[in-house]
Amino acid sequence: MSLSTTIKSIQDVMRKDVGVDGDAQRLGQLGWMLFLKIFDDRDQERELLDAGYVSPIPRDLRWCTWAANPEGITGDALLEFVNGVLFPTLKALPPSPRAGDASDVVRGVFEDAYNYMKSGTLLRQVVNRINGIDFNRSHDRHLFNDLYEQILRDLQSAGNAGEYYTPRAVTQFMVEMADPRLGEKIMDPACGTGGFLVNALEYVRGREVRTVEQEAQLQRSLFGVEPLPHLLCTTNLLLHGMDVPAQVRRDNTLRIPLSERTARDRVEVIVTNPPFGGEEEHGIEDSFPAKFRTRETADLFLVLIIHLLQKDTGRAAVVLPDGFLFGEGIKTRIKEKLLEECNLHTIVRLPKGVFAPYTSIHTNLLFFAKGKKTEEVWFYEHPYPAGQKSYSKTRPIRSEEFDAERAWWNARQENEHAWRVPVEEIRRRNYNLDIKNPNAAVEEYRDPEELLAEYRQILGEVQEAREALKRELATALEPNAVTEAAA
Repeated sequence: MSLSTTIKSIQDVMRKDVGVDGDAQRLGQLGWMLFLKIFDDRDQERELLDAGYVSPIPRDLRWCTWAANPEGITGDALLEFVNGVLFPTLKALPPSPRAGDASDVVRGVFEDAYNYMKSGTLLRQVVNRINGIDFNRSHDRHLFNDLYEQILRDLQSAGNAGEYYTPRAVTQFMVEMADPRLGEKIMDPACGTGGFLVNALEYVRGREVRTVEQEAQLQRSLFGVEPLPHLLCTTNLLLHGMDVPAQVRRDNTLRIPLSERTARDRVEVIVTNPPFGGEEEHGIEDSFPAKFRTRETADLFLVLIIHLLQKDTGRAAVVLPDGFLFGEGIKTRIKEKLLEECNLHTIVRLPKGVFAPYTSIHTNLLFFAKGKKTEEVWFYEHPYPAGQKSYSKTRPIRSEEFDAERAWWNARQENEHAWRVPVEEIRRRNYNLDIKNPNAAVEEYRDPEELLAEYRQILGEVQEAREALKRELATALEPNAVTEAAA
């Protein structure tokens, strides 16, 4: 059975269980089970390499003990074990003497997890299908990376409070342009399922990591905060080779007052797609200075991001909707702060539908560096691929579409897609950044009478061709023509 067929069959089994209601619960159910399977496979790797390694999960609760045998416990006995032993024990693992140890990761994951399935027989069927995936085989692991992202796209309860799955092509491009380096702190303060952190991990690993020590240094430098799909993010990072994703916290990063943020909280790189269109719970805005207090989530995140960046080396890549660009009031004050404290050097304007099918809203990628005022802003209008008029679930934005931006990035010139605007003009516009492309090809509007004459000429030519075809067919079908042809 292929890997994609296995995942589909798991989803089909879950649909039969009365306790699993909807896509979000299927994703949560699959999440904790995949976490245990992946964690156990990684444990087995570590045991082979290090004779002194001891898993933080008790032996009788490890996946290889209770789940690996296809003829193992099932039915009510399996449910009683999962609900009465597995979950309570893992939720209550004692804190590690070393902050951020693996036991803390396991406990944190199961604080955020729940067994929705009510049939132990169906649960055993799911377990057995998961056992068909070997995460120690590089082939299966490579394929599962893509399948995992597909699962997230298909099952994630997207669109809640403006939370949307960020297409992989967008996260890759943003990370590349932010250019994180080994030794820098890299953060996503709204990390969701971990797409930006995974891309940052792979980007730095592929360019700079050559030793075990460098890999450990890289893993210690990744930070994420997420209140909801914390389990999915942790599992995603494990799948991509992160040993202990301890720096991913289950929390709302907006709740900590800016005044309590110290130098220890500063980071060099932030890549993120903060939730937009939603509102924070009452009181969260009180963590921010009075002139920036709003319940609009994306606005608060941008203020936080500016604050968290290191003054001279900090840089960020952030997804924001069009509403932020032209918004007024508090949005104007935030944009003024952004241009005064950071160099907002680039805005990539994405076309409609990049986040389809979750939303058709227009979005933008903002790139800025802290420590220097903005003198000019470059805009780049990302076009649809040739012959395509929209994006969809089956025709998403692709990484190679950003090759034009990549080629343009370090040798900037104005063209039909790119233009620059001095900061003085932006101030005159009261910090309205919704600036249209002045270099876009102008559609030619011709005289209606001229167009009508061309249309009549084309109709005449079509009619002549039709008459000529009729004559040829009539000639070919004449009896004499048939007789002569036979002779």
